Amino acid sequence: MGCALNPGSRFGPSFSSPGPRPSAPNPRSMDERRTLRVSEAVREELSEIIGFETADPRLLAVEVAEAHVSPDGRHANIRVVIRGNEREQKLSLDALEHARHYLRHELASRLSLRHVPELHFAHDRNSDVENRIDFLLKRAKKSRGRSQG
Repeated sequence: MGCALNPGSRFGPSFSSPGPRPSAPNPRSMDERRTLRVSEAVREELSEIIGFETADPRLLAVEVAEAHVSPDGRHANIRVVIRGNEREQKLSLDALEHARHYLRHELASRLSLRHVPELHFAHDRNSDVENRIDFLLKRAKKSRGRSQG
């Protein structure tokens, strides 16, 4: 029922609330939200740069899957999907490593960040598994359709 009056104080009446105070927002969770926003912005910009603005033919088969920026903003782990055989994938990953400084410079000019993250690229092999599963499911549906028809 609202606030209670405490008449016993030597500085005059004081008011006390009946329940606990609402907690202040957790600053760590705000950092996590900011990190997620920055990670998504880095992923979008790298997708744009790699997909449409680089002239290296080895990067045509590269697609940015995920970007994870560290909480201090100094490092970004970029997971990329690379189409092609093993040799083409290695050439594309080498091309990304070679273009790393150019890509970081482009990010600096496009994003307003205190620290532009150092880029670390890794091949995302999970996409290969997903493609294989899709292929097997489609093949199973086709064979099931023939056996029932």
